[in-house]
Amino acid sequence: MSLIQEIDYGTPRARAEKTVTLTIDGSAVTVPEGTSIMRAAMELGTKIPKLCSTDMLEAFGSCRLCLVEIDGRPGTPASCTTPAASGMVVRTQTDRLKRLRKGVMELYISDHPLDCLTCSANGDCELQDMAGAVGLRDVRYGYNGAKHPNPGLDESNPYFTYDPSKCIVCSRCVRACEEVQGTFALTIAGRGFGSVVSPGMEEPFFSSECVSCGACIQACPTATLNEKSVIEIGTPEHSVVTTCAYCGVGCSFKAEMRGDEVVRMVPYKDGKANRGHSCVKGRFAWGYANHRERILKPMIRDKISDPWREVSWEEAIAHTAAEFKRIQEKYGRGSIGGITSSRCTDEETFLVQKLVRATFGNNNVDTCARVCHSPTGYGLSTTFGTSAGTQDFDSVEHTDVVILIGANPTDAHPVFASRMKKRLRAGAKLIVIDPRRIDLVRMPHVEAAYHLPLQPGTNVAILSALAHVIVTEGLVNEKFVRERCDWDEFSDWAAFVAEPRNSPEEVAKVSGVPAEAIRSAARLYATGGNGAIYYGLGVTEHSQGSTTVMAIANLAMATGNIGRTGVGVNPLRGQNNVQGACDMGSFPHELSGYRHIANDATRAMFEALWEKPLDSEPGLRIPNMLDAAVDGSFKGLYVQGEDILQSDPDTHHVSAGLAAMECVVVQDLFLNETANYAHVFLPGSTFLEKNGTFINAERRIQLVRKVMAPKNGYEDWEITCLISEAMGYPMHYDHPSEIMDEIARLTPTFAGVSFEKLDRLGSVQWPCNEKAPEGTPVMHIGGFVRGKGKFVVTEYIATDEKTGPRFPLLLTTGRILSQYNVGAQTRRTANVIWHEEDRLEIHPHDAEQRGISDGDWVKLASRAGETSLRALITERVAPGVVYTTFHYPTTQANVVTTEYSDWATNCPEYKVTAVQVSPSNGPTEWQEQYEELARKSRRIAATVEAAE
Repeated sequence: MSLIQEIDYGTPRARAEKTVTLTIDGSAVTVPEGTSIMRAAMELGTKIPKLCSTDMLEAFGSCRLCLVEIDGRPGTPASCTTPAASGMVVRTQTDRLKRLRKGVMELYISDHPLDCLTCSANGDCELQDMAGAVGLRDVRYGYNGAKHPNPGLDESNPYFTYDPSKCIVCSRCVRACEEVQGTFALTIAGRGFGSVVSPGMEEPFFSSECVSCGACIQACPTATLNEKSVIEIGTPEHSVVTTCAYCGVGCSFKAEMRGDEVVRMVPYKDGKANRGHSCVKGRFAWGYANHRERILKPMIRDKISDPWREVSWEEAIAHTAAEFKRIQEKYGRGSIGGITSSRCTDEETFLVQKLVRATFGNNNVDTCARVCHSPTGYGLSTTFGTSAGTQDFDSVEHTDVVILIGANPTDAHPVFASRMKKRLRAGAKLIVIDPRRIDLVRMPHVEAAYHLPLQPGTNVAILSALAHVIVTEGLVNEKFVRERCDWDEFSDWAAFVAEPRNSPEEVAKVSGVPAEAIRSAARLYATGGNGAIYYGLGVTEHSQGSTTVMAIANLAMATGNIGRTGVGVNPLRGQNNVQGACDMGSFPHELSGYRHIANDATRAMFEALWEKPLDSEPGLRIPNMLDAAVDGSFKGLYVQGEDILQSDPDTHHVSAGLAAMECVVVQDLFLNETANYAHVFLPGSTFLEKNGTFINAERRIQLVRKVMAPKNGYEDWEITCLISEAMGYPMHYDHPSEIMDEIARLTPTFAGVSFEKLDRLGSVQWPCNEKAPEGTPVMHIGGFVRGKGKFVVTEYIATDEKTGPRFPLLLTTGRILSQYNVGAQTRRTANVIWHEEDRLEIHPHDAEQRGISDGDWVKLASRAGETSLRALITERVAPGVVYTTFHYPTTQANVVTTEYSDWATNCPEYKVTAVQVSPSNGPTEWQEQYEELARKSRRIAATVEAAE
């Protein structure tokens, strides 16, 4: 094995359809018009020396190393900034060019430290490579002259160092921060020979606006910016391309290794979801795989009050199977069930639902999508006929107007956010619909045209008001609607939204958004060109989540913004494989491909292949499992890679349900909160230790490749097979590719998917079948999957969760950039340096009324429960609204969330909870008890580690 070397063409690809033909060093080459000479030469395999150029950035022309000669033109122009032209004759290697390049390199080297042999980038340094490429063997100027400024080594960032002594001031890091990431955290301070790269106002990296995405490190041609892991471990020797296990963007990475140790994760330029970019989580926060708190041996206990006992895999599996069989014999076939994980692969998820249906003999299977994006499945399936987003991420580059509703991509989907910001800087308009003033409302070089700061819970009302303007002002795309949608259903919907109660003026009374802002935003979306809607959990996690999704679909159809590039309805999926978990049949009423379990023909396909009869009745959803457990009829649960005690609402109800069960089996990396109620703990494997596939928010199926052996002994799919076999139903697979072959045989939208194809093409987007053998980037071109698009009347019904004298504020929740979900992974990395605890954001007016200062401990109470955390006073939230994240179990934000949920899917109403905030003396009693247990666990882990 060796390091995967990606071709750097020096400058970005030109998009023109017209081509030009030129001659370079005697060879003809045809390229798109606008292509640089440097890139055209690279198309021929000719590498022109360069230092300031890379194909991730626009041409800059500062290093003067890429000079060429062009017949008929004076001088030696830079090949990176000179476009190719028809008939052009170029020479890249002449005596004159050799002299000039050597002279340039002498100047660079004379200003550079002579520590190549001990430098962390030795053998991986472009400056070193270019010195060799131009044949530099001597430096006439010596090495003792004046040097560029050296403000000193900056090690403030936990993941990388900045050594200005090695900087050649090529500006690649500054340009990467601007062009790729869009943060503008770096600049060149000083002028001329006194110039130096500076984060912000000459601050340390950690104190600056740097978001640690790694773009600057990737762009740096020397060791000026370098990962601490490379400095500590050494230069990587081989690499494997795999897929990130964090959010729904689905970034591709090269896991660069020494032996079986990961040195660094480098974003893969051929990754079609991320195009070579990354965020702080995917780029750096992979160290949890080796964390000392990770459990690597199975454990069992008779009662949850007993201490854990380490056992062999054989004993753990036999005990699990015996317990599940005992429970079914005593309480009935439907007394046990399973929960699949959106962190696991498609293949692993598919096997868990197969275990439940074929081995357990019921349909009691559900997934974490229940608590995040199940309304997406219901809403888009109803209106369009498919349960997924309509576009690929590239589509945003052709969008003219973006509606962003209930999503905060700069924190939750940062790599896609960078692509969106780039399009906004190029002139696209943005409408933000969110109770909170997220970064995209106003940040460097990006400002929303409209921010509609609605009251939490009024999404449907706002969308109806937007539709009211579009219908009553004649902005409907009637041609599209008549051709593509059911006209009678549209007419009913149009009459409904045109009613005075749905006017912006009336809706302003419940939403708090000025009527004129609603009207202006509606006109912009309907008339501004290609309009795309992106949404997140701020849409789905409501009692009207499904209604809101259908209202979004209505807007897109009414304006004709569906079925082509640059438009569409796009859910930004929360977890790395939440789309795949849904696709694989993890819901109790659906088999893979969203086909109902009651359909005889569909069920017969599975029964024939699995050689087992399947129950035609839908099983229990997660909330129903917990209800049944409290009632005494549900007694056993297999939870793979999910922490329902921390992530699901109304923590007291979840704990009561788990406590009532006789056998809870948790399969995970760490002893999570749910494991406090477990009788069996089966150690799981990380994404670095397994093969399989993830499916991202754009329906993109990508390979996850094993880069090291599982530290626990098994990949997760193998553990599920062991349980099934022990219960009497063997599953025979030698590799996850065989599981995908089975998925393809049983699922029409995956009929053309195989590991061989994914390896060859890099990725595909479903549907992938005979009609679309290489996948479907954009859905619903020419017609909807369901036939005619379906307009649905979306009546606004206020949530039952009401504010009042006792609970006068509304709590909404979300994520922060450095942490991820319940924090099981990111809290076990250096990311904690940026977000050490969950904070409660509260408006200055509300804080002053309660006598609360910034940083004070406050009690957050609802009718469901209470917790304590520190206050963060900010105007990002409106008066009457408070906000917190849910990354730390010591906060347990879901102690206060209620049992209210979406009417169609039971997705919890996390985003609207009536609360009171009051001064507190510190953590509650249960928080102090939890922290003491956590300290004890850390001490035990440290003792074990020291002994080993």
